[in-house]
Amino acid sequence: MEYYNKLVLAPMVRVGTLPFRLLAAQYGADITYGEEIIDHKMVKCERRINELIGSTDFVEKGTENVVFRTCDQEKNRVVFQIGTSDAVRALTVAQLVCNDVAAIDINMGCPKSFSLSGGMGAALLSKPELIHDILTTLRRNLSTPVTCKIRLLKSPHDTVELARRIEKTGVSALAVHGRKVPDRPRDPAKWSEIADIVSALSIPVIANGDVFEYDDIQRIKSATGVIGHTPRLSLPNSCLGTSRASSVMVARGALWNASIFSPEGKVSYEVVKREYIRKCILWDNDLKSTKQTLKEMIMHYSCLEFPEGKAVIKSESLADLA
Repeated sequence: MEYYNKLVLAPMVRVGTLPFRLLAAQYGADITYGEEIIDHKMVKCERRINELIGSTDFVEKGTENVVFRTCDQEKNRVVFQIGTSDAVRALTVAQLVCNDVAAIDINMGCPKSFSLSGGMGAALLSKPELIHDILTTLRRNLSTPVTCKIRLLKSPHDTVELARRIEKTGVSALAVHGRKVPDRPRDPAKWSEIADIVSALSIPVIANGDVFEYDDIQRIKSATGVIGHTPRLSLPNSCLGTSRASSVMVARGALWNASIFSPEGKVSYEVVKREYIRKCILWDNDLKSTKQTLKEMIMHYSCLEFPEGKAVIKSESLADLA
């Protein structure tokens, strides 16, 4: 897995399933994160090959509930993100999936109550010793690359210090969402504070926050000190001349129109939506997840009270969405 100069699909709950990851890759995403999956749930799963559709499924034992689905087509780009507060459980999950994914990521930025109450997500930001334990445990026992995704702390100094501690664990890259835990999506991302981290580290920093158009990719690179930045460490020839933070992660901008990753410009929302539905049918995606993603798309462009939105809400099968 190479983290320099890449376009990255962010992890998004109920959105980052196999069809959407493949959709983003089709339009130019180099790395695609799956949705966060909680370790307690994943340890109850077993690996199965789904010969009918050609996927690799991780299914909850004793049920037909698919917790994570992937395929050979994305093996070299998909990142499995774990929600965890325990190094042993995280390792158990990582060892279960590591041969089917390109990298393992630990979620250290989710501000939702379900994560915080379990000591996961952004709750880890105040526990640097636990962060060190989880990341070093994974690094020592896996050949698969290990990364993590954080949010900004109360002060730029605190964030940089935590980022330096994370770097020392040997992770391959660090993704940084340019907002603090109390911030809401409407609050502007603090790109300048991501720049502080870029300057302090020698591993790639993946910048995330307020990327809604393809032009924003270049803007966030400039604002975070990416352009013209030379890594301190010697790198492979393929990396020379690139920045340590040359990768950009996109969340809502990709949800609203996955063709944001295309340098040729966005295609119409209708085309993207139809292609997403086609992939959901092809890969037998969960209906609830599919409808949730479509509703998010529709709400950005129109209203769920319009005929299109009502049809999605009333749909009872993937075929109804076609």
